[in-house]
Amino acid sequence: MSQGSPGDWAPLDPTPGPPTPPNPFVHELHLSRLQRVKFCLLGALLAPIRVLLAFIVLFLLWPFAWLQVAGRTEEQLQEPITGWRKTVCHNGVLGLSRLLFFLLGFLRIRVRGQRASRLQAPVLVAAPHSTFFDPIVLLPCDLPKVVSRAENLSVPVIGGERVSQEEVISRGEMTALSKKALLRFNQAILVSRHDPASRRRVVEEVRRRATSGGKWPQVLFFPEGTCSNKKALLKFKPGAFIAGVPVQPVLIRYPNSLDTTSWAWRGPGVLKVLWLTASQPCSIVDVEFLPVYHPSPEESRNPTLYANNVQRVMAQALGIPATECEFVGSLPVIVVGRLKVALEPQLWELGKVLQKAGLSPGHVDAGAEPGRSRMISQEEFSRQLQLSDPHTVAGAFSYFQQDAKGLVDFRDVALALAALDGGRSLEELIRLAFELFAEEQVEAPGRLLYKDGFSTILHLLLGSPRPAAVTLHTELCQGGPHQGLSLCQFQDFSLHDPLHRRLFSTYLRPSQKPHASSPRTPTALANGTVQASKQKGD
Repeated sequence: MSQGSPGDWAPLDPTPGPPTPPNPFVHELHLSRLQRVKFCLLGALLAPIRVLLAFIVLFLLWPFAWLQVAGRTEEQLQEPITGWRKTVCHNGVLGLSRLLFFLLGFLRIRVRGQRASRLQAPVLVAAPHSTFFDPIVLLPCDLPKVVSRAENLSVPVIGGERVSQEEVISRGEMTALSKKALLRFNQAILVSRHDPASRRRVVEEVRRRATSGGKWPQVLFFPEGTCSNKKALLKFKPGAFIAGVPVQPVLIRYPNSLDTTSWAWRGPGVLKVLWLTASQPCSIVDVEFLPVYHPSPEESRNPTLYANNVQRVMAQALGIPATECEFVGSLPVIVVGRLKVALEPQLWELGKVLQKAGLSPGHVDAGAEPGRSRMISQEEFSRQLQLSDPHTVAGAFSYFQQDAKGLVDFRDVALALAALDGGRSLEELIRLAFELFAEEQVEAPGRLLYKDGFSTILHLLLGSPRPAAVTLHTELCQGGPHQGLSLCQFQDFSLHDPLHRRLFSTYLRPSQKPHASSPRTPTALANGTVQASKQKGD
């Protein structure tokens, strides 16, 4: 089987052109020999003491969090807590939280600018979101309310999974206790990412609190929704901007000589980040409050426009680029020219699954009929690919988009197998993709590739999000007589544009396997970034 892993792709020759933004999903930490010796010594002596003391503080935090909500019903928690509980518990949690970060090595929190009142800015937006230490920004913000995943009510605080971190107050609290008391103490807004109804309720709750006239404390968002390496801002999600109220941008910087705090999609895992940071003699955090951003009438009506404009303001203040990179599902998506593509397309993972099962895609009789869909079940899929192991069949079948009946279009399977086979040239593969998904015109002879087929091709081959591919298709068809692309137009886009051709070549054309002595050689991607071999989580 000729399909290789991400580390098997041939490097691309750099070409002159506008500078590409850095890849925000990869953090590479290079330590000199002296630094390694220092971390070994301090990691053995200083880090264990710091982490032990931090655990003790965490146990002291929990009673204050419990006391504030003890005896309160869910209905009562829908209103802000006042009285002695608010004073005692709030100040107790605030003081112990500062002590916790101090014990972990964050000896200095430098604050610049002036935090706005809740009437001036009901919503705070903090960026860049780069680590599970970012809850430290809550301290100079006087513990604002946060937005958290509903699943965190039952997840222990120290999770091995690398998830999005809109949960601010609890991510760094590493105990076996549940997050429930701390989230209830914070009166966090809970959202389930798999329930559209939950998202609608969260939008209504954010709007209710943001427009309460100062009755509620401020709400803090990390609008990027996940962690990056601080070298570029990810695309801001519109949730913080839906209410259309003024927001105050909050910048987070870690101006330390060595970046041990970044917790990106690929890079040091949670335990390594914790150990390295706790081994530092002193870590510094800069929190800067920018002037309140007042939305225009158009921005108030358009949360996406509002989010994009605030992102640009914050990026300019940070001196880093504002990008369209984001997480779509569980995959990071980067921007290459006019395309959005997955950093590691699922096609590569499918190739690994089939390779492990001993299947050679070139020996499978696809039999897909050009221009006509044929929906197949999982059982027919297993027969067509000659797979017998149920676990392998389920895993491979899940890579394809299913309809309401759980069926997949066999054209998707045929194109994926052709791409994994490697027996066709890039030109032949692009022609096959067009032939499979182009449709006959109603009022004229010839076949055109409409938005559904175009988005399917880009999603299968490059991991492009379907909405982004549909938008790109609309742009490509502007000014033309049809709402579809001809074969020549599709070839111009994918083969004759130098950047796009290099992108398709990098993702679809495996080269010779790396030499055995260097199986983990980094690979240059079409956006100019370096693709390192995927690391195992700690």
